[in-house]
Amino acid sequence: MNLLKNKCLVDTNVPKTANLATQHDPNSDVSDDCVLACIGAVEHIIRKRGLVIDAGDEIFDEYRQQLSMKGQPGVGDRFMKWVHDHRWNADKVTQIPIVKNGNSYDEFPNHAKLRNFDPSDRKFVAVANAHPGNPPILQATDSKWLGWEKALAKVGITVDFLCRDYVQTKYAKKIGS
Repeated sequence: MNLLKNKCLVDTNVPKTANLATQHDPNSDVSDDCVLACIGAVEHIIRKRGLVIDAGDEIFDEYRQQLSMKGQPGVGDRFMKWVHDHRWNADKVTQIPIVKNGNSYDEFPNHAKLRNFDPSDRKFVAVANAHPGNPPILQATDSKWLGWEKALAKVGITVDFLCRDYVQTKYAKKIGS
């Protein structure tokens, strides 16, 4: 994982996976190492790195729907409260405007291999692409992103997989290899 000093985007599954440490899900096959990697990433963002989100609150609203604003019981919930408390502090959270256009965004890169990109995740890519520094997107458990990793890299967007072994296994099962 490439944890730079610069801010990054965080897919919602990162704090949700961090929450598995205190909110056990008997149906989850996520490893303890993956949970710990997500906890470490969330804590690093809160303490040192900072966050990039969209100015229209689409990412914030997705976080709010899946995490607790009370900041507990999990580390992912603490992240949610931190985002809420600091989203107007430009030193900690950078807000980038993006323009919704149907199921996508004007800022979403035009690349043939990204045409089928998940509409619900396009906001993360649009923000990364619109930001002048193209910050990386932290990803935990969504294996679909692995199939788009090379195309995203070609348009200047980096995905840091916190649980690469997990997503590789899931992706291989999805594509039948």
